[in-house]
Amino acid sequence: MSTRPSRRVVLGSSVAGAAAALAGGVPSATAAAGEADTRWEPDEGQTYSVPGLRRPVRMTVDRWGVPHIYARTVGDLFLAQGFNIARERLFQIDTWRRRGLGRFSEVLGPSYVEQDRAARLFLYRGDMADEWASYGPLAREAATRFAAGINAYVDWLGDHPDALPVEFRKLGYQPARWEPEDVVLIRSHGIGNNLGSEVARARLMHLAGAQASACFRKLEPARTPTVPDGLELGLIPADVTRVYSLATAPMIFTNGTLRRLSDDTHLLRETTTGSNAWAVAPSRTETGRPILAGDPHRENYGLPANRYIVHLSAPGLDIIGAGEPWNPGISMGHNGHVAFGLTNLPADQADLYVYDLDPADHSRYRYRDGWETLTTVTEEIAVEGGEPRAAELQFTRHGPVVKIDEQHHKAYAVRTVWTEPGTSPYLGSLNFLRARDSRQFVRAADVWRTPGSNLVYADTSGDIGWVPGALVPRRTGKGYDGLLPVPGDGRFEWDGFHDPADLPRVHNPRAGFFVSANEFNFPPGHPIPAHEWQPAYRKDRIHEVLARQRRTSLADTLALQNDERSGVARQFLPYVTRLSSSDATTAKALRLLAGYDGVTHKDSAGAALFETWMMRFLYPAWAQLLLPKQAADQLVGVSIDLDLRIVHDSFVRPDDWFGTDGARRRDELILGTLAKAYTEVASKLGADDSRWRWGAMHLHMFVHPLGSPMVGPVERGGTFATVRSSYYYYRAYPYSEVLGPTFKMALDVGEWDNSRAVNAPGQSGDERSEHFTDLHDEWSTGGSFPLLYTEEAIERNAGTRLLLQPRH
Repeated sequence: MSTRPSRRVVLGSSVAGAAAALAGGVPSATAAAGEADTRWEPDEGQTYSVPGLRRPVRMTVDRWGVPHIYARTVGDLFLAQGFNIARERLFQIDTWRRRGLGRFSEVLGPSYVEQDRAARLFLYRGDMADEWASYGPLAREAATRFAAGINAYVDWLGDHPDALPVEFRKLGYQPARWEPEDVVLIRSHGIGNNLGSEVARARLMHLAGAQASACFRKLEPARTPTVPDGLELGLIPADVTRVYSLATAPMIFTNGTLRRLSDDTHLLRETTTGSNAWAVAPSRTETGRPILAGDPHRENYGLPANRYIVHLSAPGLDIIGAGEPWNPGISMGHNGHVAFGLTNLPADQADLYVYDLDPADHSRYRYRDGWETLTTVTEEIAVEGGEPRAAELQFTRHGPVVKIDEQHHKAYAVRTVWTEPGTSPYLGSLNFLRARDSRQFVRAADVWRTPGSNLVYADTSGDIGWVPGALVPRRTGKGYDGLLPVPGDGRFEWDGFHDPADLPRVHNPRAGFFVSANEFNFPPGHPIPAHEWQPAYRKDRIHEVLARQRRTSLADTLALQNDERSGVARQFLPYVTRLSSSDATTAKALRLLAGYDGVTHKDSAGAALFETWMMRFLYPAWAQLLLPKQAADQLVGVSIDLDLRIVHDSFVRPDDWFGTDGARRRDELILGTLAKAYTEVASKLGADDSRWRWGAMHLHMFVHPLGSPMVGPVERGGTFATVRSSYYYYRAYPYSEVLGPTFKMALDVGEWDNSRAVNAPGQSGDERSEHFTDLHDEWSTGGSFPLLYTEEAIERNAGTRLLLQPRH
């Protein structure tokens, strides 16, 4: 039974009357699919009268906080999903909506006007008929009924103010009502991938030329960026991405005031977001059924996290899995026929354009042989406690203007696919929720546009495979590859988008499994959607383990999701362990790393030293060795996610990187930084290195956007180079894990009740709920719970039963 405050709703009927009505025709879980009815009644105080609902809807929340929602129509199902997510995550989705629409000032005052203006620049402003149509036939009804469900709960709170989430009381405002368009107009929660990289690369190349770019990120396929003719690298302002960061960064408050993520921290979010997903064919599993696994990696410090698990059942639709709380449907899970997971495909869907302004009139910019006038839209931003502010939004033909440099007569605009219909992130998943097999799933995936995603699937007939989903621009212009900003004078354009049929796909691979972990996976002969990909460390490790397992089990899958063997350690340790030193401190470091197995377990002393050495000492010294100091400092400053593949390449080919006698210089670099790392760890963990532990340095905490409550800290293993992924902020001690998996699933395809999942720290965003943090300990120790699908299993594990009744 939930510890939530009593929510009995009278409104003309008693609980006893509701139970009687239920006996007279409310569907059971199986009855919703046309099968026999079962005995079921709501818990006391858990009956709601809901406007807009056409038939009664029942909901069983299981022991782990997963709601199983059963309706007689799909429209009622999405309305109930909206009602439930408002019941569980109202402050989170209200914050998402206000941030995305640029409507914080109306409740929090004038200090949010700049934030609101930035957000409004990136809203979809195209034709709404095209927008709705682009998602397929289900989208408009789903969004309309979903928003109606949210509004029904907001209205219910008006009559039951004691149930209002505490955040609204602390901040002093009420939750807003939604319009269906709110679901699709907001684009800025998508993954942008490389806009920050374009700017960072340009500024580095200004300081040190092509060598600086070579040190920045490995490009796949290999490529040397060409500076577009007319682009003045030295004039690109350091804060040119500030408005973009304001528009897209998550909301974090400190003492009730918004705290903006720094641009480099936002760059981390943009470039390191990844995931793991894999499918194993029946021929290679213990049961003879496919297995599909998935664990998306996003910011994992927020409370609640940004995934929510739900089961939605109505005639013709029976889906379970995780999605974004503010979207109808799910994006990862299964529908009883096809299981599907996703990872980030780093499709380059954004560019920075640089314009020459008319020196005599900064409202005009050069385009081809003439001048074009900036489009100006003036919007009124309501301000709590004050007069409305007029926000002037300016646009070029390519996109919103994010910076005007009056001194140098320059304007900067961001071009993104977000201006195109159908690019509301993750909403394309609505198209494959009814797929009956892998062929239907692949056809439905052609509509997926953002964020760029690797869609991995497995179906009950035994098929497995992969299809990429992304809206990929066709870039035209000499040397135009998306790696640097380009002049906006008409020489560098997008000539439409690649047809999904141009992109590769895999069906029933010969290996008997398919793995996606954000690595470069496009074969020759297909359009290349990006040049910046995540290292293949995670993919290689998953592939290695699956290849040696003749009969993979679900237990094997769960263990692999928690694997902490580092691909970086595997590459670098051989260069360390063959060295020796007469320096006492360096010798201690060498001895410790000689016994390190490369597993970044939280109890590992070797991991504590290796990670500190690699991230805090080796990389900065390596940059200083190769680049002028100013460029090296710049590189280290923007490289929160270090591309250690480049460092490794320099170790493999030392003469090419370090010059004559390169191997000696490489070894001196190793020895010269090891002692510093050893001393650093000793200063934190004590002189006795046998007592060092990686987990003592590497911590995770879930923190509410208002700063409290907090869950943790807990010690963590893993790194960005392990399957159990952990991107951590290494510049401050202790090292805080800021990005990784909070949701994981391992699906037994066809025997769905055997499937497992976890969603940290809990399903609910209401701190009064028993499901607010109840999954945290399970998650932090690598555990999971049953992701139940059948009525019998669900009812055996029922926690709270709710009834939604139509309001007549």
